[in-house]
Amino acid sequence: MRRALWLLLPLVLLAACTGSPDGPGGDGDARDTAPPAPSGPHWQPKPGLTWQWQLKGRLDPTVDAQVYDIDAFDQSAAAVADLHRRGRKAICYVSTGAWENWRPDAGRFPKTVLGKGNGWDGEKWLDIRRTDVLEPLIAQRFDLCRAKGFDAVEPDNMDGYNNDTGFPLKAADQLRYNELIARLAHDRHLAVGLKNDLDQIPQLLAHFDFAVNEQCAQYHECDRLTPFVAAGKAVFHVEYELPPARFCAESKKLGLSSMAKKYDLQVWRDPC
Repeated sequence: MRRALWLLLPLVLLAACTGSPDGPGGDGDARDTAPPAPSGPHWQPKPGLTWQWQLKGRLDPTVDAQVYDIDAFDQSAAAVADLHRRGRKAICYVSTGAWENWRPDAGRFPKTVLGKGNGWDGEKWLDIRRTDVLEPLIAQRFDLCRAKGFDAVEPDNMDGYNNDTGFPLKAADQLRYNELIARLAHDRHLAVGLKNDLDQIPQLLAHFDFAVNEQCAQYHECDRLTPFVAAGKAVFHVEYELPPARFCAESKKLGLSSMAKKYDLQVWRDPC
């Protein structure tokens, strides 16, 4: 989730990703290490790849970037195939932790799993404890990504337990859900990225193939992503409010794939 806009919404307070793994409500996962995720024939993005993140506007496939992160529903199989012809990899953006009222499958989500708004128009947090309801719905979305030929998925809103969702979510709930999301992607031979959720990187690193982060430089958190780089896994990083001169030197030192974007996530980008 493009979290800095929380600062622009007076009725919503961003919960910073700097607490302990227990998070609000406690009951963190007591395991010191997570079991390794099943390996499979999916893409393994390495540190240093350049990327473009475009979720709005007409897709421009000519940007000089090795990886494109684009919307699951808005982009077609033909668009993905065109990116592949141009030598790009394609990441499928899917919201897995929040409901969006404009999606074609929005009516399949029962009201019982819809929580408070997350600060974006038409979006509400999901009760991620209800995997009996959510697992088949998310699986169908990942099936769509696979059918369109994507190489990976970017599951968004993966840190609900650190926010005011309307549900008493705990760190252990988030770990179980995020591990489920990783398994659903890998079962479809898709790479999967961990979106934000810095507190749980130690437990989730083995399950995820790369990371996507917003504004770690602004919040002085980028060093917390280095376990991904050390494991040979890409970190795709974006800043909205800082110019590249303020973060690129540190990003390069840490091995992050960084760029500046505007909040609307259209074509414009200013990469490191």
